[in-house]
Parts: sequence; structure tokens; C-alpha cells
Amino acid sequence: MTSIRNIEALAHPEDAIKRVQNYLLNLQNSICAALEEVDGEAKFVEDKWQREQGGGGLTRVIRDGNIIEQGGVNYSYVFGEAMPASATASRPELAGRSFKAMGVSLVIHSHNPYVPTSHANVRFFIAEKPGEKPIWWFGGGFDLTPFYPFEEDVRHWHQVAKGVCAPFGESMYADYKKWCDEYFYLKHRDETRGVGGLFFDDLNHLGFEQSFAFMQAVGDGYLKAYLPIVTKRKDTSYGERERQFQLYRRGRYVEFNLVYDRGTLFGLQTGGRTESILMSMPPLARWEYCYTPEKGSDEASLQEWLKPREW
Repeated sequence: MTSIRNIEALAHPEDAIKRVQNYLLNLQNSICAALEEVDGEAKFVEDKWQREQGGGGLTRVIRDGNIIEQGGVNYSYVFGEAMPASATASRPELAGRSFKAMGVSLVIHSHNPYVPTSHANVRFFIAEKPGEKPIWWFGGGFDLTPFYPFEEDVRHWHQVAKGVCAPFGESMYADYKKWCDEYFYLKHRDETRGVGGLFFDDLNHLGFEQSFAFMQAVGDGYLKAYLPIVTKRKDTSYGERERQFQLYRRGRYVEFNLVYDRGTLFGLQTGGRTESILMSMPPLARWEYCYTPEKGSDEASLQEWLKPREW
């Protein structure tokens, strides 16, 4: 994957930061409005917060809706004098630099087990040091975690991902799809978190304008990928068996976020707001010792989806 490299000096870093901020705030607004419309009942509640060390954010949470059991769409902009260990461990060139980090991240958990959990985020980092050029990069992606997958839904999700990447280079989808498969992987379970999508980080080799354009394409692509699936599956009937399986599989989501997720670790290490960092957690989940689904059941078939495949 592309490594961080300072290939383009930003003539006006503050202007670049402002442009990214404006896009992110508009993205948060548009996603929240669209999710409220498709849910038809619940509304987002906004929680504005400040970070003592610098910065803050707007957390919006929706709960107990017609479709959405709980979800959050979070905007944050934080800054500080030193990058946290989670960032500098693999990027020693960032040590000793101040930083500004901003992004929108979201997770949606539905009532209906046939409506997948979805996650997306887009972000921008800039690390600065007096007398040196700033190091900057974009990151983000979106991924889908179904409990009862439908092939047409997964193909639609990946077709949108391909369309997002197509204008930016022939290898973009293949590279970032592979990175997503590898990143959202639970080593201790030997399975992927879901059916993948896109994951990218350290993006600056396209130059600022094209890198920013790609980040926007990913952010704008989320609703195109997710809403048709929600609309198609939201009225599917289900019973207690499906609900209990959904809660069991949500446990895997919790395991990944607490054990592997870099964004969670970055937020906690930078002194971010804990409630906002952990808004991605499902409202209910369960664990069962040595659970084994019935052979030949729909629950057992999920395991076939939890390994990378081409779409």
C-alpha cells in the first residue's frame, strides 16, 4: 500500500483544512438527513463536545427508530502538540510533530437482522514541525457486516465501491478492497468482520486535490451503497432465532473494535471523548460459550461469507 510521503507542499494549509472541514460537516448533515428519512420515525440527537487538549466535535446519535436500533454519525476535529503512540509506532517520521486530525465516522445498527450493520469513515490528518513541510494524508472507507447475507446486496455494495474508485485509477478498487479484507479481520476468530468494501489510509500520492476528491467520493458513496439494501430488507419478517443470532454476531463487532480498530485506539490515546469514540458499539450484544450453529442452517452459512472473495 501507499506509504506516507510528503510529495506536495500545501501552499495554504489552513485553507486546505477549512475546505476539508466544510465538506465533513456537510457530509454529516446529508447522511443524518438521509438516514432519518429512510427510518421514518427517529431523529438524531446532537451532542457538542470540547476536547481539553484542543478541538472537539459534534456527535449525533439516533435510537429506537422504525428501522435503526442505534446509530451514530460523529464529526471530530482534534489537534495537539504530539502524535499518539498508535500513530508514530509505524510512522517514526511523525514523531515530534504537532497534528490536526478531522473526520466523520459512523456506524448503523438496525433492529431487523436482515438489514446489515454498516460502517463508514473519512478523515484527514496533517502533521507539522517548525521549519519543515507538513506531512498530510487522507484515509477512510466503508464496509458491510450482514448477519444473513444476500449475494445481490453484497454485489451491489461492491459495485458502488468499484464505481467510487474507477475515476482515480485502475488498481484503486482492487488495492483498497484487499486492504479492507485484511484490515477488518479478526485473527483470533480466523474470519473477516463482514463482507468488506473499501479501506484506504496514507493517501497523498495523487496530490491534494485528487486525494481530497477521492475522499469525497468515498464519503458520498456510502449512502448510494447502503440505502438500497436497507430499503430492500427492512420489512423482511424475522423471529427470536434470527434476533438472537444477530446479537451473538454483534459480539464479533465489539471484539474487533476493542482489540484491533486503529481509530478507537487513536481516539482514546489522544484524549478524545470516550462516549463518542465508543458510539460504534451496538446497544445490545451477547456472547455464548462454544456456540455452534445448526448444520445446514442459514446461521451456519454465514461462515462461508467471512473470507475474502472477488465481486
